[in-house]
Amino acid sequence: MRPLENRLAFITGASAGIGAATARALTEAGARVVLTARRADRLRAIAAELPGAETLELDVRDHAAVARALEPYDVDILVANAGLAYGSEPLQEGDPEEWSTVIDTNVKGVLNTIRPVLPRMIERGHGDIVLLGSVAGRQVYPGGNVYCATKFAVQAVYEALRLDAAGKGLRFTNIEPAMVETDFTVVRFRGDEERARAVYEGMTPLTPADVADAIVYAVTRPPHVNIGEIVLWPTDQASTTVVRRDA
Repeated sequence: MRPLENRLAFITGASAGIGAATARALTEAGARVVLTARRADRLRAIAAELPGAETLELDVRDHAAVARALEPYDVDILVANAGLAYGSEPLQEGDPEEWSTVIDTNVKGVLNTIRPVLPRMIERGHGDIVLLGSVAGRQVYPGGNVYCATKFAVQAVYEALRLDAAGKGLRFTNIEPAMVETDFTVVRFRGDEERARAVYEGMTPLTPADVADAIVYAVTRPPHVNIGEIVLWPTDQASTTVVRRDA
């Protein structure tokens, strides 16, 4: 029997990158997955590879829509993965409209996703909630300002969950990757693929599968073991600002 047989995983931001890789890895471990994101066509393409997978077009910023989407499901594993960043300008040059999108997705979106699931997990006495944080929630870097603030907030939400639901049989994990090669960087640079590729030149970044592997590890531990935080660095990266690159 596979370790996650008969368990239901609900994944936000599952249309690409870490979310899609996590859907594949959890399915391989035996879970049935519900994939959600705003890009329905990409969700369907990924779900076609995964036996029993379901898809929902969903914007995590809409708390009422998230609550409706979650209502039919008894979620065993929640992966709150949806997130994004825009630009790398200093704070004094930032766009408040973009700030709102980043905050509403990365912070409110996480809260909107957790809120409907948590009481039902507490009632059942078990469940895993996995948050996608970042090393940017540990170390601020130049131009990171608002994005870093949102990931510090995710760390605070993780710590609050451990306190607020203590003794209820639930497990909470904050996954904190450093440089991962996904289309996150393309979005951050507003579609500039050449600039996005340059971020990873001369070094070997993490892959989405590396992060998905860490998530599967956390949710397949014995029930009495809670892997609280996993920080993943590429071997070539020493901090948010120090990266070894080939000449």
